[in-house]
Amino acid sequence: MQGGNNRRIESSMRIATEDDLPAIVSIYNSTVQARQSTADTVAVTVESRREWFGQHHPDRRPLMVHEQGDRIVAWVSFQSFYGRPAYDHTAEISIYIAPSCRGQGLGRTLLAEVLGLTRQLGIRTVVGFIFSHNEPSLRLFRSFGFAEWGRLPDVAEMDGREFSLSILGKRVHP
Repeated sequence: MQGGNNRRIESSMRIATEDDLPAIVSIYNSTVQARQSTADTVAVTVESRREWFGQHHPDRRPLMVHEQGDRIVAWVSFQSFYGRPAYDHTAEISIYIAPSCRGQGLGRTLLAEVLGLTRQLGIRTVVGFIFSHNEPSLRLFRSFGFAEWGRLPDVAEMDGREFSLSILGKRVHP
């Protein structure tokens, strides 16, 4: 667990603490009904996200928050890819932004910052799993040189409709 670790890692963001979990969950839940950013179909609880929170480690797979004033308005996480040792240098990235801050360039700022951290985190390859109909996120990642490495057609079903998942990737360090 990250406990009270508030240190910054060369970023305007800071490492998340357990006290930040309600804000992180609130931002995440704000995306559930739109069916654009998550395959969860009902809101999650703080308690249900504690184990996920504990899987983040500041030196390898951080969970970071971005604040405006005294309010958390976005978070970014790196998660290990596929859980096998051969993939230790590959990480999945997720970015979630509060509704009031979307469409203002914050995603671009956050993605630039976290990609700048990949070397010190030992990450050589970054992947993102983005719904194929989530054009704003696809544009954002593509603008940073991510390419579509795969597409899983109609793998998610929500509200009686099927959705495809695009797998975007980028080699950040050889």
